[in-house]
Amino acid sequence: MHLMKTIIFSASAFLWLGGAGAIAQAPPNPQRLGTEFGISVFERECTKCHGNAAVERAPSPAAIRQMPPERIYAALTTGVMRTQAANLTDEQKRRLAEYMGGRPLGSAALGDASQMPNHCEGGATLSDPAKSPGWNGWGVDVHNSRFQSAEAAGITAAEIPGLKLKWAFGFPLGVSAFGQPSVAAGRVFVGSDIGYVYSLDMRTGCVHWSYKTNAAVRTAITIGRTGTGKSARYAVYLGDMQANVYALDAASGQLLWTKRVEDHFSARITAAPTLYEGRLYVPVSTSEGFSASTLDYPCCTFRGSVVALNAETGEQIWKTYTIPEPKPIKKNSIGTQLYAPSGVAVWNSPTVDAKRRVVYFGTGDSATEPAPDTSDSILAVDMDSGKVRWHFQAEANDATLGGCFGKKTENCPDNPGPDWDFGASPILETLPSGRDLLLAPNKSGIVFALDPDRKGAVVWKTNLAEKQGTRNTNLIWGGSADRQNLYVGLVTGAITAVQISTGEKLWTTRLAPPGIRISYAAANSAIPGAVFIGGTDGKIHAVATSDGRELWSYDTARDFTTVNQVPAHGGSIGSIGPTIAGGMVFIGSGYSVVSGIPGNVLLAFATQ
Repeated sequence: MHLMKTIIFSASAFLWLGGAGAIAQAPPNPQRLGTEFGISVFERECTKCHGNAAVERAPSPAAIRQMPPERIYAALTTGVMRTQAANLTDEQKRRLAEYMGGRPLGSAALGDASQMPNHCEGGATLSDPAKSPGWNGWGVDVHNSRFQSAEAAGITAAEIPGLKLKWAFGFPLGVSAFGQPSVAAGRVFVGSDIGYVYSLDMRTGCVHWSYKTNAAVRTAITIGRTGTGKSARYAVYLGDMQANVYALDAASGQLLWTKRVEDHFSARITAAPTLYEGRLYVPVSTSEGFSASTLDYPCCTFRGSVVALNAETGEQIWKTYTIPEPKPIKKNSIGTQLYAPSGVAVWNSPTVDAKRRVVYFGTGDSATEPAPDTSDSILAVDMDSGKVRWHFQAEANDATLGGCFGKKTENCPDNPGPDWDFGASPILETLPSGRDLLLAPNKSGIVFALDPDRKGAVVWKTNLAEKQGTRNTNLIWGGSADRQNLYVGLVTGAITAVQISTGEKLWTTRLAPPGIRISYAAANSAIPGAVFIGGTDGKIHAVATSDGRELWSYDTARDFTTVNQVPAHGGSIGSIGPTIAGGMVFIGSGYSVVSGIPGNVLLAFATQ
C-alpha cells in the first residue's frame, strides 16, 4: 500500500508538498519545493540518539511526537538542538518539526473558530441525531455500505441535475481536505489537516465550535450517545495522526476524554473508528515504512492493530495486533539492528457483523521479509475478546517498503512484493435471498466476495484491473453497495458496477477524457438510482446505477468565496467519498494519493 503511504505517512499533504514554509492560502509553488519528507530527516539525523537506549537523556521519538511543531522548530533553530541541527536547512527543520508535531507551523491560532466571522446564533444544545437525516462515520452504517437510503438522502436520482453549490467553508492554512464530513442533528462535523475539528450548520455553514487536537485529523467523525440519565449526551469520536483518540461533546466541542492507542512514534490513525454497543473499534496505521531504508534507522518495529475502547471512558478493552512482536534478526553493514516481522498496518474502518459478533478489517503489506500470512488480508476478530477467528490472505509474500522504490539498501526486502494490500473497508452485504457476503476490494484490482459463515471462503472473485501488471494499483479507497450491486472506482479513470450475487461485471463508465490520466479510486457513495464519485482532476460526478450514464458533474478545482472568509480553493478528490444527507451533498476538495492538486475547502450542494 506504499503508493498511498507517500502521502498517508505525513501529518497531511502539506508535509509531502514541502512544509508550512510553502503554505499560503493558495497552492504551494512546486518550483521551490524539495523532495525530502520530514520523516526522512528524522530517521536519518535524529534516531541515532532519540530512541537509542544508550543515549539516556534524549527524549524518545514518541515523546517528541506529542510536542507542538513550534516547540520542536524552536529547539532546532535557537534551542537545545541547534548544534545538532546545524547541518540542516531551514526547510528541513520545518518539515521535521511539522512531521513530528503533526500539523503546520502557525496553524494553532488561525484555525480556531474564534477567528471566524460566521458564528451560529444559539445552538448550544444538540437534538437527537436519530430524529433527523445523517451520515455517521466512514461508511454511513457499521456495515460500511456507503449506501444512503432514499429517506435519509432526501434527494432522488431525478433531482440530482438540479444540485447547486450552497456554501463553501475554508480550512485556514490547509492544503489537504482529506477529512470526510459526517452529518448529525443538522450539523456537519469535519476534521482538518491543520489539527482542528469543526461543527458547522449543515444548511448555512455557520460555525458552532472548533476543537484543536494534537495533530492533523484525517479520519471521518463518528457520532454516538454516551452516558445515562442526566449525564447522557452525544459525543463525536475521532483519531489524529499521532494515534490519539478523542471523544468530544457533540453540542459544545468540550473534551470528554482522550487516549493514545499506540506508543510507536510513527503510529497514526488514518481511518474512522467504528462505534457499536458502547465500544469504539480503532484502526492503527503507520508512517514508518516510507523512509526506513536509511541505514542508520533500525528497520522496522511498527505493527498494525485494532483497539477496542470503552466509548464512555476511553478505557482499553482489548488490542489485537496483526502480527507478532518484532524481534532482532540481524545487523546491517554499519551495525544498525534490524527487526522482523513488521508493518501490516490497518488503513480502513472496521466493519461490524452483529449477527456473528465479529469485526472485519483489511490489513496492509509487510515491511520486512518473510511477509506474515496476515499481511494483505481480511481479518475477522471476535468483538468481545479481540481473538482472531479467521483470516483470508489475498496476496502472499508481499513485503514492500516504500522508501526502497528507486533507493534499495540492506534494510529493504530482497524480493519486494506487488504492494497489493487492502486499503478499503470490507462491506458486509445481505442479498435479497438473506445470504451474507463480505465484499473486499483489493489494490490488485480484484474484488473478493467472502463467506463469513465459512471462515472467509471465496464465493467469487472478479478482476476489474484494466491494466495488468505486478505494480499496477487499481482499487484503493473502496466502493458502495446497494444489496444488488457493488460500485467501485478505478485508478484508470472509470467506475464499474458488479453484481453482488454472482460477481458479474455489469457496466463500466469512463469518466476521464481520452488520453488524460485521472484517477477515480476515491471512495464513492450511493443512493437509490445514483452513485457519486470524485476524481483527481477535482470533478465530482453522479452516474445512474442502472447503466452508468452521467447525471451531473461539478468542477471543484477552483477558488471559492467562503462563509468563514478564509481564502479557499478546491483540488483533487483522491480519497474520501461524498457525504449525502437531508437533501444535501458534501465533499472536501483538495487531496490526492501520490500527486494532484492541493486544496482547503469543504463544499455543500443542494437543489433548493
